[in-house]
Amino acid sequence: MEAVPARARAYVACVAVAALLCLLPLPDVRTPWWEVALLAALSAGWEQSAARRRFAGTFYPVLLAGAFLLPPPAAALVALPGALLSPVEQRPRGLRRLWRAAQLTVGVWAAARVHGATGGRDAVVASDFPYALVPAGVAVLVFCLVLSLLDGGILALAERIPVRRAWRGLFLRSLAPVVVHGLAGLMMAVLWRSPYGPVAALLVLLPMCVSWWVFAQYHRERAAHQATIRALVQAVDIKDEYTRGHSERVGQASMMIARELGMDDARIEVLRFAGILHDVGKLGVPTRLLRKDGPLTPQERRIIELHPEYGHEMVRGISFLGEARAAVLHHHERLDGSGYPYGLTGGQIPESARVVAVADAFDAMTSTRSYRRARPVCAALEELERCAGSQFDPRMVTALVRALSRHGWHPAVTADEPGVPRPRPAVPGRSGARR
Repeated sequence: MEAVPARARAYVACVAVAALLCLLPLPDVRTPWWEVALLAALSAGWEQSAARRRFAGTFYPVLLAGAFLLPPPAAALVALPGALLSPVEQRPRGLRRLWRAAQLTVGVWAAARVHGATGGRDAVVASDFPYALVPAGVAVLVFCLVLSLLDGGILALAERIPVRRAWRGLFLRSLAPVVVHGLAGLMMAVLWRSPYGPVAALLVLLPMCVSWWVFAQYHRERAAHQATIRALVQAVDIKDEYTRGHSERVGQASMMIARELGMDDARIEVLRFAGILHDVGKLGVPTRLLRKDGPLTPQERRIIELHPEYGHEMVRGISFLGEARAAVLHHHERLDGSGYPYGLTGGQIPESARVVAVADAFDAMTSTRSYRRARPVCAALEELERCAGSQFDPRMVTALVRALSRHGWHPAVTADEPGVPRPRPAVPGRSGARR
């Protein structure tokens, strides 16, 4: 996102103006400013600590406690220092800080406004349970909704994602953690206004910090798995130099098919991993066979056809891959039963493998290899449609055709050597020849 489109910059500017409007009444607000300063310092301190330890996300309990305790402009001010001072790794750093600060300011202001309008602050002062849960719950829903709407807008404009897809699932994915943070924020606010005061309120943060640390450890473990996946793919690319970049493109095409089929985001991510790792078993195939320019002998082809089983052995211990492991093993099966390694037919072939098979064949045909030129996209799609029902699942082929008609495809030349490659006859009945 280094080259941010002008319309995305304009969107950020509009949200920043909205944030300034939320803060404009501050001079006329009557509130204990030491409370604002303390909450803002807590929020900023957490942001700094989280960035140094590479924790994920923003710590919302303090912001929501501010929304439950303070007038809307003062509550919105609590979010500002932490968002503006937090370290940012990706560029443009200034624009990212401004965006986060404006987004949180608007979200907290809206939550505080709704909370006050529903009598929430009086309920907090009186410790009126369970009634205090109602305005707090409404405020949390509004906070989550505002953040989701703003996030969807920036995704649509900055990443050029269709609006419906950009917003799809954002609210529901963020609702559960924000609700938990909202309950912690409400506990902070009630204790803050109780005879025990702010010191007791701060104790609420201790179990939240522990749970946040556990959550961060999970993300670190996941990042380590992804780094392992990248290392495996790079090893394959180095070994099979003529297909460099093929795995990443198959992962992208698999995602396009999965999205077109309406799969949920978690499964789309798994299928991306499946596409990326589908050829990892080539690490067990002799390099001379992978780089051979001439026709393969039957014995050499049998050796290459062992790579799905090699790959499955390599990834079967990575538990979070889920059905991606089945795709690695079965992506060369064919609907008519003439594929390998087990000759499965039709519905016996896992759905993930049928997705990756189409993505793999498509990229193989639209990339230049050592033994043939790349085919045009339209010719590759015609070949996929011709083989649909015998080799490929027609649903997956149709989904890829629809996705490409909307988003297009930019095939890359993956052979390292310049010039025209020497053609090699394709194996009859095998789309994409050697994959």
